[in-house]
Amino acid sequence: MDRLRQEKILKFEEFVDQRLKPDLVRAIAERDKVFEQQKIFSDLRRNIENLEKSSVTSLKTLVNIGSEVYLQAEVPDTQHIFVDIGLGFHVEFTWSEALNYITQREERLKRQLEEYTQLIASIKAQIKLVYEGIRELLQLPAEKPFPERTF
Repeated sequence: MDRLRQEKILKFEEFVDQRLKPDLVRAIAERDKVFEQQKIFSDLRRNIENLEKSSVTSLKTLVNIGSEVYLQAEVPDTQHIFVDIGLGFHVEFTWSEALNYITQREERLKRQLEEYTQLIASIKAQIKLVYEGIRELLQLPAEKPFPERTF
């Protein structure tokens, strides 16, 4: 194999290892964060709906005050709740206002998930394309696709 071909292969491998794979890891981590936010809002929606259905006007609960230390708290009026809207800010909402906010936030999170999923698919396709280029430079035979199974 000539030197020029070896240099091209090395550059392709470096591109995959130093650029595409870290981008893929970062995109997957960001998508996982969005999944976690989606779960938090789903849980909040379910809790509010349960409070509405049960017509709860006051409640006793445990509040995490940090480092898994809990404090018993009494909520005399459950008609208003505080929702974390990000950056350390909390907004007081009625149950219906909170549900409207959650719906809007879930729609935004759904769009973000779709964007990250498309980005991940694009990066994976780029990696596959670069590996196909390396395979051609090495003059290796193409991989045979798996035969379809009939059941």
